[in-house]
Amino acid sequence: MVNGLTGRVYGRRLGSHLYGTRYVVVGYCFPEVSEVSEVPLEDRAGLARHLDSWSPAPVTVRDVIAAAPVAALGAVLDQETQEKTVAGDGEELPPLWHWLHFLDWPAQSELGADGHPAHGHFLPPVPDRRRMFAGGRAEFTAPLRVGAPADRTSSLAKTEIKQGKTGEMAFVTVRHEISQGGQVCVVEEQDLVYRSGEGERPRADIALDLGDADAAAVDAPWQLAVRPSPTLLFRYSALTANAHRIHYDEPYARDVEGYPGLVVHGPLLVMLMLELARHNAPLRRVRTLTYRLRKPVFAGEHVLALGAPASESEGAGPAQLRIATRRDERHATAEVSFA
Repeated sequence: MVNGLTGRVYGRRLGSHLYGTRYVVVGYCFPEVSEVSEVPLEDRAGLARHLDSWSPAPVTVRDVIAAAPVAALGAVLDQETQEKTVAGDGEELPPLWHWLHFLDWPAQSELGADGHPAHGHFLPPVPDRRRMFAGGRAEFTAPLRVGAPADRTSSLAKTEIKQGKTGEMAFVTVRHEISQGGQVCVVEEQDLVYRSGEGERPRADIALDLGDADAAAVDAPWQLAVRPSPTLLFRYSALTANAHRIHYDEPYARDVEGYPGLVVHGPLLVMLMLELARHNAPLRRVRTLTYRLRKPVFAGEHVLALGAPASESEGAGPAQLRIATRRDERHATAEVSFA
């Protein structure tokens, strides 16, 4: 669960166009991230020599929680109609939908070959950097209001060097604190994994089931069926200022990154899980969220967001959420507690 996330972080205001301060929507975490070990101090070389003196200062940016991106994502998820809106001016922003705001648009010349910014304030100085999104935590202390400005202070929480099957990985945790009207509303931490060196990318030996049959029936009280298409991924990339080519350039995803198809955004999977709680427990306010991305999902697959509220014996305990396909029961997992 999320504990101690609400400690105040102060930073200097640097404006609203800081390259590299948007790191929610990144690559995807490989399965081996769950099979790592810490590197002993006496063996710290490699990636450690690049990170030991790296200490980026906190930064604060301001953005208006505009209604247009909210309506746009509602349309992408088939939730927005002329008769029904997700949230208009003055109304509460759904949890995690602030990922549509505080976006950065680097100059085209500042993007790397993979579509990500080549440099950024919170991007570690690792040569030939490759990054993945592993998971995170969030605490919602008050709702953000659509139509009003908000401030986000971002800081480096910690870095760790760990050893995986194919070499060293740097785990970087970045903390965001979002306030509105002088009140802290959201505190979140995001865990990112970085590798160094181009080398030959491992080819994913995955057989995708892209048939037209619906996903197999699952005994779960909360269910949301989605079949992410290339169009959906493209629109989500646009809404989140994510130019990573694995989400829209299939030849690149397949031939360069070694994936069998376009990769579904990790943050989209997290949002789908949290939407389960929002739609199935509309009278309960989400208080905390912890999530982990385990295995990638690809365009065209039949995806089920599944969840279950706390059992009667647990009372007001947390809800357990997950993303499943025919290939795997747990591509992503999450736990949500309620106020």
